[in-house]
Amino acid sequence: MARLLPTQTDATVERSDTPAVLSLDDNATRDVIEALSSETAYEIFRLLNEKPATPSRIAEQLDQSIQNVTYHLEKLESAGVIAVTDTCYSEKGREMNVFVVSEDPTLLFLGTEDDRPSLKRAFKSFASLLGPPSILLAAGESISQFVTAE
Repeated sequence: MARLLPTQTDATVERSDTPAVLSLDDNATRDVIEALSSETAYEIFRLLNEKPATPSRIAEQLDQSIQNVTYHLEKLESAGVIAVTDTCYSEKGREMNVFVVSEDPTLLFLGTEDDRPSLKRAFKSFASLLGPPSILLAAGESISQFVTAE
């Protein structure tokens, strides 16, 4: 028997070329740091960075309860680092949201809003030396080393 409602999603992780830049005196920075401070939330974010997923899929892959996963998904969504990208249906016909990381990558700048022009100047001069793809690779590598060095 053919299914009338989709039980799978064809959503993908897509990123823009323009990162959001957060500084220490930005309220959004506190929200992002708080949302990612839990080990479970961090693992959910990493999982969604690879592939969009429903709360039940995430709970299954991380061996967590759906309630715990839903709690962290709400915090991550409120902070703006993930979003609902699609809807699919369970075997029982229940509607399920499909979550994915937000389209704009986020750069956390450990300075204030007043320091932002100097950050832009530094990136522009760095970009002219290496080119944009090299900067994205270097920034990504630096961030991943910082995060995994906990």
